[in-house]
Amino acid sequence: MASSFDRLAFETAQMARIGWFFGQKLVAARLARPVPAPPELRGRTTPDRRRLIADLWRLIEEDWRNIEAGVYAPPEDWQGSPLAGLRRAVDFFADLRAVETRRHGGPAEVLLSEAESGRYPAYYRRKFHFQSDGYLSEASAERYDHQVEVLFGGGAAAMRRQALVPLRGALRQHGASGTARLLDIGCGTGSFLREVKRNHPRLAVTGLDLSAPYLALARRRLEPWSRVALIEAAAEAMPFPSAEFDIVSCLYLLHELPAGVRRAVIAEIRRVLKPGGMLIFVDSLQTGDEPDYDALLDYFPFAFHEPYYASYLTEDLDRLMRPGFTPEERSLAYFSKVVSYRRGGQPPTSH
Repeated sequence: MASSFDRLAFETAQMARIGWFFGQKLVAARLARPVPAPPELRGRTTPDRRRLIADLWRLIEEDWRNIEAGVYAPPEDWQGSPLAGLRRAVDFFADLRAVETRRHGGPAEVLLSEAESGRYPAYYRRKFHFQSDGYLSEASAERYDHQVEVLFGGGAAAMRRQALVPLRGALRQHGASGTARLLDIGCGTGSFLREVKRNHPRLAVTGLDLSAPYLALARRRLEPWSRVALIEAAAEAMPFPSAEFDIVSCLYLLHELPAGVRRAVIAEIRRVLKPGGMLIFVDSLQTGDEPDYDALLDYFPFAFHEPYYASYLTEDLDRLMRPGFTPEERSLAYFSKVVSYRRGGQPPTSH
């Protein structure tokens, strides 16, 4: 059972973490040249720094309540070498000039060359977030998690952990984690799967992603555990038999897909998830989820090169999941939303 000291240690570590990443966010904003908002977005009100930090701390408080209730273990956020963290910060700022060049350059600046991306789908051949090499280099993989933490002021890992709440519920309904199989789509650097294995070491997990360098980093992060498979493939054409998995997680993927590909991915999830299985979905807030944030959400694709984000903001997720999925639990987590869906219907036909 968590003690008062445990809570104090957690809150102190999270305060230091927010100070570290939010501080870098403010420095990066000062070094960057703002992207002019299109006329239709000008003059709209956005949350100020005080509101953002207050909302971020509410997420941290929810994070602690989950830890205190035994839903998941305390994070490893404050562990590791301070020198390694400093090196990542130096690398982040060293790359910032190249990011700024792309942010204010022409359309060609955000496209990967054919040599870099020839074997990938057209929608993937981009330098998302204006980052160097898109998702297709070791340097990008090593830099990615730090970039995302700066973007969200130290809240990215805590938002991601909220997916562990419906996961625990799904495993309880299943009976035993040792007999269940989980597929994490768009697993990236393995940050979420590492949290899954820390909390459910007997659970068999499969991570799927298009980026070989990101999967290589995920492989190193997950090396301490068995019953882990990492597959390089597209989510819209998954190389798995039908009804293969008891649980599917999909974190921060749909907003990076064109609308048609989104539908293809959901069709594939419907195929590979067993009837009665659970889909755990975590992604960005959408328009109207937190009305005070709507202007920030609308500005985001211009400031961070997210070409499919605007269509995601207005996507009706429940309609997207039909037929076959019934929504169960919903919650908001700072800039994210967490929704679980139950797979119904008859067993799907074979692949």
